[in-house]
Amino acid sequence: MQSQGERVAGLTSPLEPLRVVSRRDVEDVGDLPQVVVDISLQRERIHSLKWNLFVEWCSSQREDPGRCLIRAVLSFLQEGLERRLTLSSIAIAPKPLLASSEEETDIEGDVLPPTPPEAFVSKKVWSAGALKSNAITQSVNRKQVEMALGKWFTGALYQADLLKDLDQEEGLSPEEFSELCMATDLALHATRQAARSLGRSMAPLVAEERHMWLNLSDIKEYDKAILLDAPVSSFGLFGAAVETQREDGEKRELGKEPSQCEDKDQINLESIEKLFSKLKLSRENSYKLSRDFLQVTPPLQRHEPCNEKNLVQTYIQGLLMADYRARYIPMEEEKSEVLNTKGAMVSDVQGGNAFENIFKRSVHVDTGKRQPIHPMDIQMAVFLCADNFLRQLMVTKLSECQYALPLLVPNIFTKEIEFPLWTFRQFKKSWKSHKENISKNQTIYKAETPMVAFFRFSAVSSSKSELMNNLINERHETFFHRHCRGSSKSRLLMDGVVEIAWYCPSGEKTDKFRDCIAFCNLHGDAQANDTQLQILTDKSSINVVLLPNLDRSDKSMKIVEELYNSTKPLICLLTEDDTDVFKMKEGKYTIGLKERNRSDISEELRRTINEFLSKPVFKLEKLGEHSGIKLDENDDKCRRGKEAAEKMMRLLETREMSEIKETFLPCQGKLWQMWCLKNKELHRPQGNNIEMHNCVKRTEMYTIREQQKKIGLSDFSKLFIEKLNSIDAAEKKYCLKWLGILLDEYTSKDLCKLHHEYYETWSKVLDLKKEHDKSKQLATELSQLEKLSEKLNVASFGLEHILREIGQIYESHISVRKKKSTECELDVRSLPRFAAELIISGYPLELMDGDAAHVPLIWVQAVLDELNKMLGDQKVFVLSILGIQSTGKSTMLNAMFGLQFAVSAGKCTRGAFMQLVKVSEELKTQLNFDYIIVVDTEGLHALELAGRSTRHHDNEMATFVVGLGNMTLINIFGENPAEMQDILQIVVQAFLRMKKVRLNPSCMYVHQNVGDITAGEKNMVGKRRLQEKLDEMTQLAAKEEVCGAECFSDVIGFDIKTDVRYFAQLWEGNPPMAPPNPGYSENVQELKNTILSRALQYSGFTLTQFKDRIGDLWNALLNENFVFSFKNTLEIATYRKLEEEYAKWTWSLRSAMLEIEDKLHNRINNKQLHTVESRHLENEMAETNEEVKRSMKFYFEEHKEKEMLIQWRSKFQEKIEHLHWGLVRDAKRKLDNIIYQKKALTKLDGEKTLHERKLLEKSKEFAFRLKQKGFDENELKEQFGKVWEMWVSELAGDVQPFEELNLESDIITIISEIHEKALVLDRLNKDEHIHKITDFTTCVNLIGKSWKKRPDLPPEEQESIKQLVYTIFHETGKQVKSKLVANTGYNPSYIQEIAQLVKMNVGNHKCKKAQYEFKKEFTVDLTISACKWAGEEFADLHQVFRNNNDPLIYLERNKPEYYSVFQGFCKGAQSAAIFGALICSELKKPILQSAYNKAANDLAGKMRTNIPAFKGNRSNLEKHILKTLAEEEDFQKFIKYIHLPRNHFEDFIKSEVKAYITGENSPALAMINENIKNKGQCVIKAAENATTEVSRKHGDANMWLEIFSDCLKDELEYSKEHLTGNCCLDITDFELLKEVVKKELQPITEESNKYLTKPSDIEIKMFRKPPDDILIEHFCQCCWVQCPFCKVVCVNTMEDHLGDHIAPFHRNCGMRGMLYKGTDNLCLEFCTSSVASETQKFYPDFQKDDTVLWKEYRTAGTDYENWSITPDVSELPYWKWFVCLFQNDLEKYYNKTFSGYGTIPKEWRSCTKKQALESLEKYL
Repeated sequence: MQSQGERVAGLTSPLEPLRVVSRRDVEDVGDLPQVVVDISLQRERIHSLKWNLFVEWCSSQREDPGRCLIRAVLSFLQEGLERRLTLSSIAIAPKPLLASSEEETDIEGDVLPPTPPEAFVSKKVWSAGALKSNAITQSVNRKQVEMALGKWFTGALYQADLLKDLDQEEGLSPEEFSELCMATDLALHATRQAARSLGRSMAPLVAEERHMWLNLSDIKEYDKAILLDAPVSSFGLFGAAVETQREDGEKRELGKEPSQCEDKDQINLESIEKLFSKLKLSRENSYKLSRDFLQVTPPLQRHEPCNEKNLVQTYIQGLLMADYRARYIPMEEEKSEVLNTKGAMVSDVQGGNAFENIFKRSVHVDTGKRQPIHPMDIQMAVFLCADNFLRQLMVTKLSECQYALPLLVPNIFTKEIEFPLWTFRQFKKSWKSHKENISKNQTIYKAETPMVAFFRFSAVSSSKSELMNNLINERHETFFHRHCRGSSKSRLLMDGVVEIAWYCPSGEKTDKFRDCIAFCNLHGDAQANDTQLQILTDKSSINVVLLPNLDRSDKSMKIVEELYNSTKPLICLLTEDDTDVFKMKEGKYTIGLKERNRSDISEELRRTINEFLSKPVFKLEKLGEHSGIKLDENDDKCRRGKEAAEKMMRLLETREMSEIKETFLPCQGKLWQMWCLKNKELHRPQGNNIEMHNCVKRTEMYTIREQQKKIGLSDFSKLFIEKLNSIDAAEKKYCLKWLGILLDEYTSKDLCKLHHEYYETWSKVLDLKKEHDKSKQLATELSQLEKLSEKLNVASFGLEHILREIGQIYESHISVRKKKSTECELDVRSLPRFAAELIISGYPLELMDGDAAHVPLIWVQAVLDELNKMLGDQKVFVLSILGIQSTGKSTMLNAMFGLQFAVSAGKCTRGAFMQLVKVSEELKTQLNFDYIIVVDTEGLHALELAGRSTRHHDNEMATFVVGLGNMTLINIFGENPAEMQDILQIVVQAFLRMKKVRLNPSCMYVHQNVGDITAGEKNMVGKRRLQEKLDEMTQLAAKEEVCGAECFSDVIGFDIKTDVRYFAQLWEGNPPMAPPNPGYSENVQELKNTILSRALQYSGFTLTQFKDRIGDLWNALLNENFVFSFKNTLEIATYRKLEEEYAKWTWSLRSAMLEIEDKLHNRINNKQLHTVESRHLENEMAETNEEVKRSMKFYFEEHKEKEMLIQWRSKFQEKIEHLHWGLVRDAKRKLDNIIYQKKALTKLDGEKTLHERKLLEKSKEFAFRLKQKGFDENELKEQFGKVWEMWVSELAGDVQPFEELNLESDIITIISEIHEKALVLDRLNKDEHIHKITDFTTCVNLIGKSWKKRPDLPPEEQESIKQLVYTIFHETGKQVKSKLVANTGYNPSYIQEIAQLVKMNVGNHKCKKAQYEFKKEFTVDLTISACKWAGEEFADLHQVFRNNNDPLIYLERNKPEYYSVFQGFCKGAQSAAIFGALICSELKKPILQSAYNKAANDLAGKMRTNIPAFKGNRSNLEKHILKTLAEEEDFQKFIKYIHLPRNHFEDFIKSEVKAYITGENSPALAMINENIKNKGQCVIKAAENATTEVSRKHGDANMWLEIFSDCLKDELEYSKEHLTGNCCLDITDFELLKEVVKKELQPITEESNKYLTKPSDIEIKMFRKPPDDILIEHFCQCCWVQCPFCKVVCVNTMEDHLGDHIAPFHRNCGMRGMLYKGTDNLCLEFCTSSVASETQKFYPDFQKDDTVLWKEYRTAGTDYENWSITPDVSELPYWKWFVCLFQNDLEKYYNKTFSGYGTIPKEWRSCTKKQALESLEKYL
């Protein structure tokens, strides 16, 4: 080949791909040498593949493979190598040359070494570093090279001879051609091997030459390295490197560093852009990463290689967990597209001995592997792209990891040097100075310390950062250096960055420095970063510089000279010197580093620094004063936020620290704590008069709220709210952060001092206790301890206290009722929203005030309501934590989720706080919730509460926290048995309480600070001990909670193997310089993963449910007995919704059955149905029943509370099934009864039909006789009247007339069979006022001596007898309705059944509290009264029966119809016309009745939709009843509601239905008229169908009537029998009949509508089953059991429901007549208040002296044991208003008074009707 610009020789036309040559083809060419044939056949296939690959590449590049330039071939080879293809895979030779292999063998059989790719195609050739290693020592086998060249020369000569012969002759013979091929092949092979050998020899030769010349020259080591690494080039030994070095030298002289050249900057910027692209960041991302980036994401496996796109997320996750390994992230390597080659070495030889294989075997090859991203580039990229808040969090976490922090940061995009002072504002450092012997805990930006600055000039062989690590903490890589894991030469973002770290002494002898010292490290060449260098040298106490051997003319020497001449100490670390410490002059030292022990160097450097440490001169905050840097706090939003915070602080600074809270936060001090105390006293009443006690407490609480409201906003609170409302969201975040920083700065000094005093005093107390000292000194010290605790509380002032004050301002304004005032009241409605915004921003919300040990429920629930509005009712998973104080609870949560719970010394959590953590979109697809609520709590046995804290407080806290959480972490520090037992008993008791109230949280135990967590056997022993301890504590807690649990697994699902975690100790060494233990971070990550995996099993709460749960738990905890007091609002609400659905399901079944009954009722009366089978009714109901079942299944399986609903599913399914069968059974019974009655009247009906048919025939015959006589209308009437009387007499002559009823005689006879006749006759007319009796004392004979002194019947018995009377009359009414006398007539046995009913009820009546028996007179009066009332009803109904069935009456009523027939025939009308008119006139009443019947069901459904009282379940109905009672203020209705609730409910429903039907805008009228119209259409359609069928079948009129009647069998009650037979045989024109029906029907329907023009025209009695009966049946088939104390009715919608009877709110017991025993005073108490009392008792039996505690009411008997009455001290204004309004009426009704113990408190009289009505919305 020629030069690169020439084409491949010998080829003039494009080449085709090689074909595979067979042995036969080769042999045909001629007699070739066997070696040529073997080589050809062995390599032909491989070469063909290579050639095809090259042809394809040329095609893609639009190159001619036969005429391409050599540079194109080289490009092809280079691309192949970059794609990780080996050279043997792509090496080609142009056709027709045969392919050769790297494994080809020469004549002598020697193996030639393969040619390295670098020799021909790689731009990266041998480096100096590589040649210094084994590669440069390799010698090339010159003999092999010489042999290869000789072979090439011989082959070339032979080939030349053959070509000469070819040129002289005309052609070649086959033999000559074969020889030519063989010679060409051998020449090519020899050429190739020679070139390879030469290539292998050139690299070492070049390196040898370079070393020789460079050793002879006098140039710097740094420049030597550059020249050695220069690429091999044909332009001289060093290529262009010498010229480059010369140019660089000239630029240095001109003061322009190479690092500042534009070209290099451009290249660097491109690399940075690539870096950001790999990390999925960009310049546009700058300041876009925020705290919103901190979400709960799917767990990343940190030990597995990480994809580049996940590097940022993985880094931040690790950093948030304070894992110092966060920056050591293994990265994924991309797999090769062809071969997965990982080796970086290639073999030189295939055989050889050990020496050759070890020392000559391989050379380094650049395999094209990408450089990994430098760990510090990841950190700095995130830092540059983060907003100030995320930066602050990053720096705080880096500080926790004991890492160096970015102090001065060159911004790669803006070219400015940034000083991120803001990021240092949040964290503190602790140390103990040897000089002052005082522990300090100070915000680092305020700390004044010496500062030692480290920097270097030029490139140095030693690592400055590594040296600093050895100096500060040799066990930890504080500064990242070149030898750290993951380090590479590809670092892009660290040059010019200044990092800072502090050494903090512990006060021990082992401290390396005696005071806190700042160490600053300037990365990169200091000369290239002169601004940073100037700042450091200005602020430093000591300068430490690393120097190589510098020339005197080097620019760096000028700076070194200045440092040398300055007054500040200078330590020069010489990398090329091996001497010890050398003092040049005072304060100026050199230390050699070359080939010296690092420990010795560190020790010498440490001594030197300690010797010259001056007074503190460095303060981080003052660094921002330098003009050459950009301060992050100069951002406009940050600055304005700071100004707002400083304005607030100036207000605070006007007062002493001890006065600040009292002055500026007055609402949360004594007033709030006093209110909390009163509230607890309210919920735990004492004394005999509970209501009076409660009224006093409420008044006191209200007074406190008024005082709080009167105080209103302090100047500080006003300014706080005003400022935050006037700035945007970003400024608000800055303002709050600044305020927290400034408050902490302001209070820290006093707090530090107080903590020190507290610690000293506490130590004295402990020493005195050890000595069992009982002197006054111990009491004095304890008193002092209490005072210090108070001072600590007063001195604590943070954002949480400000928010607490805002909460109290809100609560006071909400609690105090508004009055008309001219004053401008504060609008507090925006305050909860402000707090909700803070929660979303990441601030905690205080759930329980730690100082008052109280939940500000109004405020917390208002904030959560606003949060709900802002986020939607999102699902949340609640994670809470419990443990002893200072055991690392908050630290663990902060590490787990990146939160900001207070963890610093002296800032232990008080109370309970929640923070909201968002779940990432990716993780939401796996979990069932959107957020995690993390609840952090104060430690149990808090030291600050010593003397005030009790076990009760810890139990209260544990119960609250465990109840809130879906999962609770139980944090145990170490394995101290005493501490473990204490906390376990508290925790077990809390979980036991949850089990008893049907809450099912889970738990995990975390053992922190366990020494050897890897010892499996030891862990198993520890777990066994924990299991035993848990079981033991369970038994103890079970006794206290009165429960039968034997082991912990009886209480909660708990697996000791998986639910216990052991954590390594937090610190890796001894603080304050110890970094966090990476094992701890790993434990946190594992625990977090476990929590998330467990969370998959939970559906979570909604925010609304979480809010309600807080209220339920706290309200129950306020009472002494949590389990007894707990009311699960969520469960109650879920059950109420289920009841509403149940009402819909039952209504669907009932309404469907009503329609079926109507249809079948019509069929029976039409004689179309003679028997009803249950199976038939089931089939009719099947579709509706299946629809209800599907609806139930969907509701129970898809509802969001399906886990809770499952407990009621089987019972409700059973009830629906029971209702279904009940409806079928009742319908069959009713229909069977109708069929029976129809059969009983068969004879009578037959006679009626016969009479009607005869009258019809007679009318027709008489008309035909008179037809020709031409009588006018009056004459016809006269003639018809004459014959009518005769016809009726003739037809009715054989029928016996109906007997007149003698009910009085029946009543006397029947009752006399039960009671004495004389008594019956005597009492017959004395029972009229049985309903007006109010005092039944005269109706009974009292039994027992105790009644001699007090003969009056107790109120309970009075009401019991009233209930008996009502029940008897109610049952009597049912009996009357069931007899259907209107259809069958009266029977004396009906009266007998009534009398027996009365006897049975009186006999079954049981005395409540007094012993008595009814007088005979009362029983007889009651029986007579019931029978008389029933008799009157029977008489009316019997008259209806008589009117319908007495022939004389019936026929007389139908006279007009027969006259119309007579008249028609007289006028010559056709039979079809008369017949049609007769049919229509007979259908008038059935159509109207059918319209009413259908409207009844439709109206009931409409009313359930439109009338608010009928929407929903029975509780909703009761709420509207109470509203109506309050609006009407009718005392008698109230009394009926109290004592006869069902009766009142029914009356209310009837009243509402009547008002709805007869109201002005009632749809009933339109509905009935529409039904009339529809029924008319049914008649017309039936006539059309009958006409069509008769015409088709050629039938007669009887067939027409049969079809017509059959079509109407489900729609109307219509009998056709009297029209059939001979009387209609003359009808043949059925079309006329049809038209007549159509014509005559219209006026009939219009006439019906005419009588229904206004709602009052509707006749309720026309409904076969009125709408009110339908609704009463629907609503009143429920539980009617009344509370044994106050008579409130159970609200359950099922009669025999599961569980206890419940009511949402109870009443005043005096309303039902309950007395204080031994007095005439009506009882004042509410039973819900009384059951909260620990001391108050009641008398279950009025005659006995046995008492029962109200709280133990279930033990008082069967009437009490099934009632659930939870303590409730709510004001219940409705019944207080009622008692005050009707006090006189109640006293008169019961003949008792509200006096003595029952005196009505004056506070009750302030309750208004408006408040009473509003309370109904709250409780019902």
